[in-house]
Amino acid sequence: MSEKQYLIDAITVNDSWRLFKIISEFVDGFETLSDIYPCVSVFGSARVLPGEETYEKTVVIARKLAENGFNIITGGGPGIMEAANRGAREGRAKSIGLNIHLPLEQKSNPYVDIDLEFKYFFVRKVMFIKYAQAYIGMPGGFGTLDEIFEAMTLIQTKRIKPFPVILVGSDYWNGLLEWMRSDDEVVKTIKRTVIV
Repeated sequence: MSEKQYLIDAITVNDSWRLFKIISEFVDGFETLSDIYPCVSVFGSARVLPGEETYEKTVVIARKLAENGFNIITGGGPGIMEAANRGAREGRAKSIGLNIHLPLEQKSNPYVDIDLEFKYFFVRKVMFIKYAQAYIGMPGGFGTLDEIFEAMTLIQTKRIKPFPVILVGSDYWNGLLEWMRSDDEVVKTIKRTVIV
């Protein structure tokens, strides 16, 4: 097979300067977020609209966290991300958006106070993990699952300290948790996972 696979295969010896772009994303993230503590990272669908139950529930959760001293980190886009950033602002905490450059450009939502732009998903994931004291997973798609499983994998392999992973919406998450509970090794990790 000689066809290259998108962005990652496009990196060649001639593109080694790209490493400096990666390093600069790490440096920008570390410098911007280093003094912001404590934080909770919130994930969920970008397709949820204001007025929908999940959106409004996310605003309330983020506001209550903010009122209790937690800053809120999201992907900075629409839907659940917007709702969590809105709740952070209403609760007078810092509202952080870690935006990613996608083929269909995602713009930062209007409730983001601290806006960081990323080209590389793996750098962005480090920022979500490094600065969070907990994760909240609202109903979402592959991106939400990716972020939740990234954290749980790092917890399971002892690459990071265990922290709470809270999955909101038992109707949405129960099937996944039942499947996960069928593996003894996974069970050890998900004991710290809360579903509400």
